[in-house]
Amino acid sequence: MKKASLLKTALLSLLMIPALSGVASAADRVGDFALLDQDGYYHSMSWYNDREAIALLVQANDSQATDAAISEFDALKAKYGSQGIEFMMINPMGEMDRAAVQAKVADYGVDIPVLMDDARVISEALGIERTGEVLIYNPNSFRVEYRGSVAASEQAMQEILAGDDVSNALVATSGPSIAFAVAAVPSYSQDVAPVLAENCASCHRAGGIAPFAMDSHAMVQGWSPMIREVLMTKRMPPGQIDGHIGEFINDRIVDDADVRNIIAWAEAGAPNDGDVDPLAELTWSTSKWNLGDEPDYIIKVPSQPVPATGVLPYRDVAVVIDLDGKDRWLKGSEYSAGDPTVLHHTINRLDFPGEVGRGQLNGTIKGKASITAYVPGGTIAMNPPNTGGLIKDGSTLHLNLHYTTTGRETVDDSEIGLWFYPEGEEPTEQMGGQCACIFPNTWTNIPANDPNFEQVSTITVPYDAEIHSFLPHMHFRGKYMRFYADYPDGTNEELINISQFNYNWQMNYTYAEPKFVPEGTKITAVGAFDNSAQNPANPDPERTVPWGQQSWDEMFFGAVQWKELNQGGD
Repeated sequence: MKKASLLKTALLSLLMIPALSGVASAADRVGDFALLDQDGYYHSMSWYNDREAIALLVQANDSQATDAAISEFDALKAKYGSQGIEFMMINPMGEMDRAAVQAKVADYGVDIPVLMDDARVISEALGIERTGEVLIYNPNSFRVEYRGSVAASEQAMQEILAGDDVSNALVATSGPSIAFAVAAVPSYSQDVAPVLAENCASCHRAGGIAPFAMDSHAMVQGWSPMIREVLMTKRMPPGQIDGHIGEFINDRIVDDADVRNIIAWAEAGAPNDGDVDPLAELTWSTSKWNLGDEPDYIIKVPSQPVPATGVLPYRDVAVVIDLDGKDRWLKGSEYSAGDPTVLHHTINRLDFPGEVGRGQLNGTIKGKASITAYVPGGTIAMNPPNTGGLIKDGSTLHLNLHYTTTGRETVDDSEIGLWFYPEGEEPTEQMGGQCACIFPNTWTNIPANDPNFEQVSTITVPYDAEIHSFLPHMHFRGKYMRFYADYPDGTNEELINISQFNYNWQMNYTYAEPKFVPEGTKITAVGAFDNSAQNPANPDPERTVPWGQQSWDEMFFGAVQWKELNQGGD
């Protein structure tokens, strides 16, 4: 699909909002949506807009109707899958039983993903009524063009592929019915505004990084079609990860019940209730620092003029940290970008006095402080209690700065805030870690037009440790990154699944409770790149992509931060 048509479709999706309840005909418009499948892979319906249609078989583990339909559905896939029909299943049960569905698909003996609708929002919007029925969905118009039996769906597929209207768009089926709870319109003041305040308003506020402020009912009512759309497609909140794997303090996932409430409220016209507007009562710190408190020390990055256009080489600057003759232990740090529209990312290295040219990456010398770098979507980096690193008076912070031009001249005056432990207080523990990285000497170029090119890198934890966080880094073609642990006893598990990597939001995902890993654990990062024309961020799908510093090339960094359990020794 041409970009202009895709933009037109996206704009129309904001204006044509159906009701969740009462979807009865095959031609109702649902809108775009996205779900993870039983294996944790992300599927956005608009990504398939080069297909003529998507066929969805309604699946449930205990459904004889699904069991009876699966062979015929798989036969249709073999016949029409190469002609422009994409075949998937959808599980509307909301039972969070991914492992059970994986086992059931293995019993089916088919290679068809099952979209897991944990919140049951998509299934209700699609008008799903029975297991074993088939829906044919148009990924360009976002409409259901057929619903009914597997047998009758073949005629609908043939008509769609011929460019004709579906002649028999609604066919009765006899599988077990699926019930969705019928509830009153959710309360704005009780069910909706508190969730928006907690999950959205810190960015969507006056002076925030988001494009509009959620500061009143009138504002969010006006934006309610967009709010519905970004929840349906999982575009917001940004940086969401797979909620089935691990517990993280910043997973950015809105609870299923809250998603249902917000969407139902939006589709009811986003009404107000009560005399108090919770969003209008929110107040925000005027400090530029997310922590609120002023730092104990501010590193002023030298002013960087950025021209309106052009490709800019990386810039190297060095700043001496003058602590008035005293060494200090670092509690935390934050990078405040002067102009985040042009500063893409930074990396840095801290050298103690006399360590010029050592080439040590930040934090690799035991006991040395790790000062946060800047990445899109990055947050303040505060160490766990009683954990920190040393900054010696007169140390030098070497910064490597990556800027991109935006069509206007600007100057980036960034600052790095440092918070110290009180003088005389020395933390007993330090953080460490490694990066499962792929550098030019081991890089494999990404083939042109490859929608799912995987690269893999492995590191070994050299001692008993507790993992605290993961940070993925790729460029425009980054698709997902998954981290796995292979333990010395032969067992293994997945640690985190960044299922929809987004170049604009590169977050450091922190465990709610540190994850113990024994000495010798191998951690493998698997990253995939989408170098196809279906990736709207892809600069050139016809290009074989090398490793490179500029954003139109690619990188693969999977950083793992951990703390050694035995803090004794050198």
